Amino acid sequence: MQPKNAFIAASALALATATGAFAASHATTVTIATVNNGDMIRMQGLTEDFNAKHPDINLEWVTLEENVLRQRVTQDIAAGGGQFDVLTIGMYETPIWAANDWLVPLDDLGADYDADDILPAMRAGLSYDGKLYGAPFYGESSMVMYRTDLMEKAGMEMPQAPTWDFIAEAARAMTDKENEIYGICLRGKAGWGENMAFITTVANSFGARWFDENWKPQLDTPEWKEAVTFYYNLMQDAGPPGASTNGFNENLSLFQQGKCGMWIDATVAASFVTNPTDSTVADKVGFALAPDTGKGKRANWLWAWALAIPAGTDAEEAAKKFVAWATSKDYLELVAEKEGWANVPPGSRTSLYENAEYQKVPFAAMTLESIKAADPNNPTVGDVPYVGIQYVAIPEWAGIGTSAGQEFSAMLAGQQTPEEALEKAQTLVTDEMEAAGY
Repeated sequence: MQPKNAFIAASALALATATGAFAASHATTVTIATVNNGDMIRMQGLTEDFNAKHPDINLEWVTLEENVLRQRVTQDIAAGGGQFDVLTIGMYETPIWAANDWLVPLDDLGADYDADDILPAMRAGLSYDGKLYGAPFYGESSMVMYRTDLMEKAGMEMPQAPTWDFIAEAARAMTDKENEIYGICLRGKAGWGENMAFITTVANSFGARWFDENWKPQLDTPEWKEAVTFYYNLMQDAGPPGASTNGFNENLSLFQQGKCGMWIDATVAASFVTNPTDSTVADKVGFALAPDTGKGKRANWLWAWALAIPAGTDAEEAAKKFVAWATSKDYLELVAEKEGWANVPPGSRTSLYENAEYQKVPFAAMTLESIKAADPNNPTVGDVPYVGIQYVAIPEWAGIGTSAGQEFSAMLAGQQTPEEALEKAQTLVTDEMEAAGY
């Protein structure tokens, strides 16, 4: 009987191997373009869960720095290149690209997906003509993250809703350049979604605006001069060296190393600065609303990094399965189970902020308050013809925001004055808008 049993076993093994090989050869590959932020890196580490549920789908990752990602995906989708099946994009691109028929609507991600649970601000910003075109992986506003020990040492107390004057005074008081402690770390790296995202919110809070009601550029106004000069002087006095090349990830690293007294940036950073595995100051971090000047607008933005599917992909159904997995309530539970509630991607779902365990996270309430305080339909003190807080929701923004960002980065590097940077930015924005027919 032994030879017969051996023959059966060998045949079964051969059949299983052939079946596995057949399945592998017929697997659908989904190529995902994403940004090298911590939450996306964590997602890649948790894809065993997706693989177990979808053995017929292979995931390929293209992980890029923020500016490079934006350039690559924009060039690819505009040219119909088809390099990617899932794109990581935001509130700026989603409605514009959807209007161009460049994206697949995401109104059929499964009966248990619960799209109604997505925070209204995020759903509105990722929709076009009533349909969702980007599923939020995480949502954010911006807020103040600060060292409680350094604030106490400076003899000051952070209010829940600080003014820019308080921030400037505290930053200078906390600065100790001899010991590589800088009172404030702010974005300086050129890019429409890097330094211009931050500088635009500062401008909003000082009463400035990109365009008047007739689309005339306004960078030559006193409000812009006051805002940019304030930012420049503050960074000269209390910022780190080389700030003109610092974006989100660079400032995150500086803060985690204990070199920043304050950092005003994305609320999503809170989980990383309070994570004792990565942050040397994890137990010494406080949070406050983004600053204002008393004119009615705080310097906080509204953004979501979302997953979208380009029209024309040959892996649409598989891509939808991945998007549904990565942006679902079950994914939040998975991260909580593996990494703890503090590390769950924030700002995307109402149910997360109703969760009793998540409510214990020290920055949860401030994140939600910051998101609710952001109003992209009324971003400035004066009236404007555009929507968007840290960006202007027109196709030309990517170009003018990037070009202006280069001028302000050069300013921060000491290559020109605030007045010179503003004069150049005003000229290039005017030229671009006239060429576009505004």
